[in-house]
Amino acid sequence: MKLISIGSLFVIFLLTGSLNCDKEDYDNDFAEFEDFDTDDDFVKVAADRNEADRKGSGVDKSEGAALGGNGFAGEDAEDDGVVEDEDSEFDHFEDEEEFEGFNKDSSTPPVFDQKTGEPKLTVAKVPLHFGAHWKSYWMEMIAIAGLLAYFANYFVGRNKNSKIASLWLQTHRQLLEDNFAVIGDDTQKEREGPDGFIKESESVYTLWCSGRTCCEGMLVELKLIRRQDLVAIVSDLMKPSQDQLHIKIELSPEIMDPFVFCVASKRTASKFFKEMYDLSKFCILVNNPESKYNVPSGFAVLSEIPEASSAILDSRVSAMLSKYSHLIDYIYVSDQYNGAISQEDTSQQLKMPDVKSQLLLGFNLPKANDMESAKPLMVLVFYLLEKIKRYRLSKEGQQKADKNRARVEEEFMKSTHAARAEAAAQRREEKRKLEKERVMAEEDPEKQRRWEKKEQKRQQKRNQPKMKQLSVKAL
Repeated sequence: MKLISIGSLFVIFLLTGSLNCDKEDYDNDFAEFEDFDTDDDFVKVAADRNEADRKGSGVDKSEGAALGGNGFAGEDAEDDGVVEDEDSEFDHFEDEEEFEGFNKDSSTPPVFDQKTGEPKLTVAKVPLHFGAHWKSYWMEMIAIAGLLAYFANYFVGRNKNSKIASLWLQTHRQLLEDNFAVIGDDTQKEREGPDGFIKESESVYTLWCSGRTCCEGMLVELKLIRRQDLVAIVSDLMKPSQDQLHIKIELSPEIMDPFVFCVASKRTASKFFKEMYDLSKFCILVNNPESKYNVPSGFAVLSEIPEASSAILDSRVSAMLSKYSHLIDYIYVSDQYNGAISQEDTSQQLKMPDVKSQLLLGFNLPKANDMESAKPLMVLVFYLLEKIKRYRLSKEGQQKADKNRARVEEEFMKSTHAARAEAAAQRREEKRKLEKERVMAEEDPEKQRRWEKKEQKRQQKRNQPKMKQLSVKAL
């Protein structure tokens, strides 16, 4: 116990001595400041000391200012002496790249809001997009003016075409009533236009006349300029067109002898010769028709039988062609009329096309105020109708016409031979198929066996090579 007490006292003695040494060192570190009682004296002594250090090191005031406020140039002085301002949330308004024309050195100070302390933004007064003057709407005005012009032209053109159709019918009504029992079509009352015309469109009017000998009826078609269409009016300035009258008379069967004939302006004759079936198959283009048939120089003649062409182009018709050459477009007579050549594959047709006897005429209409001058043209229509009714071919002409029709039929048969053979083979195959179904449906094995044997022989005979038999005359 005495040993433990002595050891404890020795440890306490050592600890007490170390604490006294630390206290003395701490008191010695602040011994030089014991004489200063106030903060002002401390600041004055620190300033004098900084001045003495500056003079001793040879650094002037300017260098000291550059190094820092307290004259120290070390890293610690830079960290302790420089105080950075905090970034403002409105610094981006002073970005020269963001705002063009921003002058950082401008003498005009920014305006701040007194309540919030934030910069006040001034919004420039930008005018509205839609101005109050008419120059802003020039495209709309042009579009509205175009629409108004189109609709105004539509109503004016439509009324003008209707007046032309009415004037033509008023001029020729008495002549039509003298030759036909019925003028107009009672079945088309809902489409009836001015004075009995059937209004197909704003520029096309048709009139059906019936009740006359030697013909089934007559179709009158007025194809007027599309005056209601402003675009068509503009195109007519570059390619002028005329009001036209087309007459189609369907002749009664056996009323005319077989021949095909056409006299027309050169442009129309060339078009018909390429497009019309009967003219391309039966007719030839006559060379020098002025001397052969006494027609004006602006006309061409397509003829099958020369004597029929001479009979149609008598002195009266030739005089009308010379006098009204500016109004007559074509005169077309045919017993083989089938319309235009079909653009489809004709090799698929198995029979000759249906043909009719037709008299077709085309005239150019004069101006509305001179409609009476076109009245002799309708007289020419009925003159030709009576002439075709009375005319008969000679024996040689009849033989030539028959030969031409046989030639055309033979050409058609040759061109459609493959199609007809294929159709015949298909019919035979269908017939055998029906026969097989009928035999197989019967419960007679013997009959089925005989039919199969017969079919086998037929197939063998069909597969055998064909041999030609030559006949040799005996010596």
